[in-house]
Amino acid sequence: MNRSLDRRHFLRLGAAALGAAALPGLAGADDKKADDFGGFLLGAQSYTFRSFNTEQALKRIKDCGLHYVEFFQAHAPANADADAISGLLKLCKEYDVTPRCWGVQGFSKNHDANKKIFEFGKALGVQALSADPDPDSFDSLDKLCEEYKIAIGIHPHGPVGNGLHRWYSAEVILKAVKDHNPLIGSCLDTGHLIRAAQLGKKLDPAEEIRVMGPRNFGLHLKDHDNAKKTDVVIGRGALDVVGVLKALRDVKFKGLISIEYEAHADNPSPDVRECIAVFKGSVKKLA
Repeated sequence: MNRSLDRRHFLRLGAAALGAAALPGLAGADDKKADDFGGFLLGAQSYTFRSFNTEQALKRIKDCGLHYVEFFQAHAPANADADAISGLLKLCKEYDVTPRCWGVQGFSKNHDANKKIFEFGKALGVQALSADPDPDSFDSLDKLCEEYKIAIGIHPHGPVGNGLHRWYSAEVILKAVKDHNPLIGSCLDTGHLIRAAQLGKKLDPAEEIRVMGPRNFGLHLKDHDNAKKTDVVIGRGALDVVGVLKALRDVKFKGLISIEYEAHADNPSPDVRECIAVFKGSVKKLA
């Protein structure tokens, strides 16, 4: 996470523009690459490639056969200026990797600070911000989601220290957001949902998806071995990949599925490719 955006490289690349984003949380009509994955948009959370700089991460995402990304802060800092953002978009275009989401970002009741993040999201062209918002931030987020048409996907983190994260389940998230703007929902993380069992909360990721229904705006796809306390290739731990994909189809999910792999940070690409192969095989079983 200590890798920073190479601003000098961005400035050297110059300005560029990407096409307008589709409706928040929905795939655009031009998303033909989704056909490779059974109609789903499959990409990577760039945190998977946190040991590499932005260009190196984009190259590895492309080399894995993926064309969409959810950036995290080190690869796309929210304080980047207009030149740096333009350079980042040009770099994405060169590697044929489109940013769809960004996060995970904290939000507070400070409306002006929140607005700066939405301005950044708009400049980046994303449809959703994965988030860990304070409970008193929702009045501000209501206004900003309505103004920018960018969705907020609340992200669970499973066990944190000796307890569970405040947004550890879909039930907890939905209870908090059900009376707020319909663009405030979840970006569930299947690995962290599985990890909740370490503290006695056994959650079924497929059922958690169904709980959120139309308020699913993103998904971090990962599997976890609770006994070894490590991420594993999807399908090798507790994750029912076919079940998750069926749930996503049942709720008519059209957001980005981001493979996030936290093991082997020095060289995650081989395992990411295996995750992609399992995903494709699961799509065939689903069909």
